[in-house]
Amino acid sequence: MAQNKRIKRPKKKGLYNTRELHTMLIPAVIFTTIFSYVPIFGLIMAFQNFKPLMGFRESPFVGLNQFRYIFTMPSFKTAFLNTMIISFFKIVLSILVPLILSLMLNEVAKSWFKRTVQTIVFIPYFFSWAILAGMILEIFAYDGVVNQTLMHALGSEAKAFLVSNKYFRTIIIGSDVWKGMGYNTVLLLAAITSVDTTLYEAAQVDGAGRWKQALHITLPGILPMVAVLTVLGLGNILNAGFEQILIMYNPTVEKTVDILDTLVYRLGMVSHQYSAAAAMGLFKSIISLFFVGISYWILYKKSDYRVF
Repeated sequence: MAQNKRIKRPKKKGLYNTRELHTMLIPAVIFTTIFSYVPIFGLIMAFQNFKPLMGFRESPFVGLNQFRYIFTMPSFKTAFLNTMIISFFKIVLSILVPLILSLMLNEVAKSWFKRTVQTIVFIPYFFSWAILAGMILEIFAYDGVVNQTLMHALGSEAKAFLVSNKYFRTIIIGSDVWKGMGYNTVLLLAAITSVDTTLYEAAQVDGAGRWKQALHITLPGILPMVAVLTVLGLGNILNAGFEQILIMYNPTVEKTVDILDTLVYRLGMVSHQYSAAAAMGLFKSIISLFFVGISYWILYKKSDYRVF
């Protein structure tokens, strides 16, 4: 009798059963298609001597001439090196600083203090660069807070931070880390809460202190989140912060903070060399794709971690 009973199997979830979820995806798919995939066809400009009045069809095809032109530009090497340096320190510090902060907050027993610190460090993330740049430029101005208080207290003369190639790159990197520090800290704290608490109890039985627990349990537990942040950072390694630098920089510090994005801006919007700007944008995308592929492959080989 038992064999004759029909075993009810769960119905497979088809497209109809998940229609609500797919409906919610439609705006994102439309947005991504219009603003991310349709513009790909415009990359043909990188292989043309594009003239706006002639359009894509009538503009002459020049092959790789635009790429040869941008690689021989005197400002290309400087912009490329500045982009790599600024991006490297932004990626490293934007992970390292929130990681240290999240580990320290995890050790705080007072929940009100932890929430207060999280709120304070998260606030800059909600401000646009137009607001933050104005604040930073006022703070580091020759008659700003830093020169009037800190430098005066140290007995040092006032310094022109905003027109000095020695200091301005550090201000750019530090302000970017400050802006994103709260967001990454919250992500890492959320990852810490997902670590199995029985591991801490077993470690305490074995006599492990807080430092060893953080080193051997917490850090390995949040390694996947650190890996995701690293991969996302490497994908944007040639995006050193166009909006921030365009607002904050001035010609006197162009030598140390001029990046590929600001060079593309000058080529396209100031010099009207649209094809050269498109060629440089395509070059950036290829390099970024290379770094994402390499970082993903390393993570898969070393820690068996997969994003997809």
